Amino acid sequence: MAIPKSISEQLSVEEQPKSAVLPRSISLIKALTLPVIFIVLVEILVRNGVIEPYLLPAPSSLFQSFTELAEGDLWQHIWTSSWRVFLGFGIGSGLGLIFAILVGLNRHAEDFLEPTFSAIKSIPSLAWIPLLLLWLGIDESSKITLIAIGAFFPTYTNTVAAIQGVDRKLIEVAKVYRLKYWQQVQQIVLPAASPGILTGLRNSLSLSWMFMIAAELIATTQGIGYLLSDGRETSRPDIVIIAIILLAVLGKITDSIMKLFETRLLRWRDVIRNS
Repeated sequence: MAIPKSISEQLSVEEQPKSAVLPRSISLIKALTLPVIFIVLVEILVRNGVIEPYLLPAPSSLFQSFTELAEGDLWQHIWTSSWRVFLGFGIGSGLGLIFAILVGLNRHAEDFLEPTFSAIKSIPSLAWIPLLLLWLGIDESSKITLIAIGAFFPTYTNTVAAIQGVDRKLIEVAKVYRLKYWQQVQQIVLPAASPGILTGLRNSLSLSWMFMIAAELIATTQGIGYLLSDGRETSRPDIVIIAIILLAVLGKITDSIMKLFETRLLRWRDVIRNS
């Protein structure tokens, strides 16, 4: 017996949200399984004296410590670290894009710049700190510069690889349509390389948070890196753990925003795949 069209449509509409919600719920449960097990295990071990509280506090006690910090200047620390990261990321990734496009499109520029950039890329972040202190002092410029250095190379490396990896057949098609050089770059090369470029930007943003910690070890009195240092010096593991959790949360939030931005910009890939 055939089901009337109106009833079948109603069933499909009602079933769609359920079918979409269920996989998301299962994924969320899977994602939370390990953190919940770890938190419960640590709580049990600390409460039973297996782990000393001065080494690792019970997770249940962290809420009170967080409340005390929130009533103080915690939000100022978060704001200070965030604007340092975003400013350093903007400067470093912006310069990385400029030099990467130059190197990716010009073989002569690659011969001049690539060996130097490859050598500088191998320098650890902490090695820059003494030099930046000598050059720029202990103010904000040295911290922003260090973060910018960390953001530069992932963007530069991924963008160069993405541009040089563009299918040559696309360039040949552009020449058939008699597109000028900069039209080829704008309409063919950069759009084709955009997935690699956006991956480099995401990596740069993640690395900016890591370099921020190193930067805030440079004689600072504000920021999440300062909380880490202060917690160590005052033997407060709760403050150290809260600072680490804040870094994880902020890093995840910013990466999710970048991922959303990437998905929106690369919607054309889904159109091509579904066509």
